[in-house]
Amino acid sequence: MTHTPTDQPTRRASGAVVPVLAFAGIVVAVMQTLLVPVIKDLPQLLDTAPSNATWVLTSTLLSGAVATPIMGRLGDLYGKRRLLILSLAVMVVGALVSALTSDLLTMIAGRTLQGFAMGAIPLGIGLMRDMLPREKLGSAMALMSSSIGVGGGLALPLAALIAQHADWHALFYGAAGIGALAIALTLLVVPESPARAEGTFDVLGAIGLSTGLVLFLLPITKGSDWGWSSGTTLGLFAASAVVLLLWGVMELRVKAPLVDLRTTARPAVLFTNLASIMVGVSFYVVSLVLPQLLQLPKATGYGLGQSMVVAGLLVAPLGLTMMFTAPVYARLSAKYGPKFTLILGMLIIAIGYGAGLGLMSAAWQSLVIAVVLGAGIGLAYSSLPALIVGAVPASETGAANGLNTLMRSIGTSVSSAVIGMVLANTANNVGGVAVPTMHGFRVSFLIATGAVAVGLLMALFLPKPNRAPQLRASSEEDAGIERADEVLRGFRGRVLDSAGTPVPRAKVTLIDRRGRQAGATLSGDDGTYVLTVPAQGAYVLAARAIGHGPLASSATHAGDDRAIDLDLALPGETVTA
Repeated sequence: MTHTPTDQPTRRASGAVVPVLAFAGIVVAVMQTLLVPVIKDLPQLLDTAPSNATWVLTSTLLSGAVATPIMGRLGDLYGKRRLLILSLAVMVVGALVSALTSDLLTMIAGRTLQGFAMGAIPLGIGLMRDMLPREKLGSAMALMSSSIGVGGGLALPLAALIAQHADWHALFYGAAGIGALAIALTLLVVPESPARAEGTFDVLGAIGLSTGLVLFLLPITKGSDWGWSSGTTLGLFAASAVVLLLWGVMELRVKAPLVDLRTTARPAVLFTNLASIMVGVSFYVVSLVLPQLLQLPKATGYGLGQSMVVAGLLVAPLGLTMMFTAPVYARLSAKYGPKFTLILGMLIIAIGYGAGLGLMSAAWQSLVIAVVLGAGIGLAYSSLPALIVGAVPASETGAANGLNTLMRSIGTSVSSAVIGMVLANTANNVGGVAVPTMHGFRVSFLIATGAVAVGLLMALFLPKPNRAPQLRASSEEDAGIERADEVLRGFRGRVLDSAGTPVPRAKVTLIDRRGRQAGATLSGDDGTYVLTVPAQGAYVLAARAIGHGPLASSATHAGDDRAIDLDLALPGETVTA
């Protein structure tokens, strides 16, 4: 697969692109957190049994898991901005459907449509990679990746306030409104990426992955209702294993697969995705435990007796801290690399949960836990897209980040199922009502600590990344220092016109001997570019800029830790290494 620009001229990305894309991510998180304040009331509100009401949440999870890698791949093929708008539009339609009904099946249909918005996260990260100068990319991707936690933290108290003082359908009208606002802002501010992956959409691969994911996630989310040892649960797990195995064999044989499993098997991608699952597990535990602990009545002896709104406000700093962590991540990552920040983030998460075992006796202690965990989760989440983007070709950015977002979703799904089972099995029965116990809360925190420990082990196996300034520099000064001082395994130089004048924002693509893209970047304002090579071999560097003819230059790299200086002259002049 190669990565080619469109023939349409690209608008220069404005400074508002990053906040607009981050706002789209926050909208997605709001949609997910929307029903948390009314979860316990859903059976009564929908006039159905509790086991049926859980489908309102399960349907969103399943559709989001299916849509995320598919929308990422479609974005690579047909335009990330176009698919981002489509994802948000489907979410708005789903929110309006849910706002207009109290019927269970119609509500499930609306919530299923809302799940498609999950594709906005990887699409936004892909747009950032394609458009932003390298000195701004690290902090921008960090903010986009953290937006899912930011939105969840901010939405919880707002949703609780609405649920307490208005009809619960107002939650969906609000979600539709901010979704429409996100679409309008995207249309006004965000230009379409010129980057395209060549090939066709792998329909059979999409069907196979969707089927396998549904078969896997369904028993995870419903296992506590069906019984973990029931024939239905075990049968679905077995069926998912068979389907995903057959899907993997098929994907290895397809010329343009939905997910390039060979790329996914690279240590940098594989261990990042495994660590992502563990980070997802740890993130969701605090969201399940703290609101319940805060709202339990003081008569239990350990409950903190807070209202729904106050509980939401005390947990909200989790998301706020994640947002404020993004610029801190950018500075740390620019100096030490995203592997370091991922490990640091998970260490802070472990400290937060470990300290939290003894900080459950007062409301202010919950606030401390939320802030510490927010800092750790923010650093960890911010590191993940940088690690993925640094390990895959630009033509696979959307699909690869979609798969990484899916791994986080799987982590939260596993967390929800396991913690739900723990709290249910350790609950006390008071007047026919199951009341979670302090023992259950502490066991949940221990599980989160264990998950982070496994994630840390995965992160330690990550290979030392190539120091690529386009992914990690946090300022013009840092970028200049790195470009001048670092030895890169690849090509660097300038894009010039026929008169020798530097050409800014030219698209430079690295193509390997099999015709597949091995890397891509945009030249800086001074015409400079830097591209790393994945391995020894012959490559073609293709350059294109508006107003200039295309250029293809052949060069060979030994694969060692050195940079080959190679200026590219437009139009049409061939320069040899």
